[in-house]
Amino acid sequence: MLSCIIIQAQPGFLPREPSPGATVSQTVGISTISVNYSRPSVKGRVVWGTLVPYGWNVQGFGLGNSAPWRAGANENTILHLSNEAKVEGTTVPAGDYGLFFVINQDNTGEVILSKDYKSWGSFFYDAKNDQMRAKIKVRDVADFNERLNYSFDSVSKNMAELDLNWDKKQFPVKIEFNVDEIVIANATEVLKGQPGFYWQNLNGAANYVVQNNMDTAQAMKWINQSITFNQNYTNMRTKAAILRKEGDSAAADKVMVAALPFATENDLNNYGYELLGQKKYPQAIDVLKLNTQKHPESANAWDSLGEAYALAGDKKNAIPSFKKSLSLNPPAPTKANSEKYLKQLGAM
Repeated sequence: MLSCIIIQAQPGFLPREPSPGATVSQTVGISTISVNYSRPSVKGRVVWGTLVPYGWNVQGFGLGNSAPWRAGANENTILHLSNEAKVEGTTVPAGDYGLFFVINQDNTGEVILSKDYKSWGSFFYDAKNDQMRAKIKVRDVADFNERLNYSFDSVSKNMAELDLNWDKKQFPVKIEFNVDEIVIANATEVLKGQPGFYWQNLNGAANYVVQNNMDTAQAMKWINQSITFNQNYTNMRTKAAILRKEGDSAAADKVMVAALPFATENDLNNYGYELLGQKKYPQAIDVLKLNTQKHPESANAWDSLGEAYALAGDKKNAIPSFKKSLSLNPPAPTKANSEKYLKQLGAM
């Protein structure tokens, strides 16, 4: 019997029919989920309860165990996790797993991951190799899928839902990663090597910590090393952000003052508007005034300074700033903004 199966197996160098192979993958953070599977067709058959029997079923070949559905066709459907994940709430180590499903007549079901992923179908399924099992709820869907397919229809920062779609049913499996922990652990290792000699990489890792509200101790080490390699506005701004996260606003302000000489016109303009958004009008005016001193021919710099004065209630200084902007042949959006404020101030 076994020799017959081997003889009739499709050679690996020829196209697979009638259930062609496929692979689908999804990145979550820097982690990857992939599924390698075969795609059977409905072909007018009754799938649920007939082609795919309900519940657990004793196989007529192999170990003869009661087994779940192979979740595809041909060999095991293989789920690959590049990092440790939670699958339907159960922690699963990184690796390759045989993916199996159970469906019951009431649309209750199970997802099973087996450490044995090299067998053919469910014939050699053995529960002792299970890495995890979890209950799922199978969905009835409106769209008909002639060929079985896997998709990732819901993806967020830390999670992707893997969906098996066939006929008019969908089998959802929630897969979650601790993305921040994985990213920082990876960065820690990577930055021990050559990438750790580039200020941009060190700054990027430190900034990730800031943006994701993580512990700043390692971030401060990274950003100080980045500044040692190449002091610039970008990494000094990141250092200031770390200091603010640590509650030291005074030190953060000092770092930003020291960073200003390194700033480009856009840097100064953006920082000025950031301060305006915080209603720190005197500080914003100082920054935007510096921008006009460094870039006196920039209509946008003068327009931004005028806006800062206007928001601070300083009509006397706002009007000449806007008029200076208009004298420099500004682009249409800048011109419109200056004229709008001059009308509001009764100067046009």
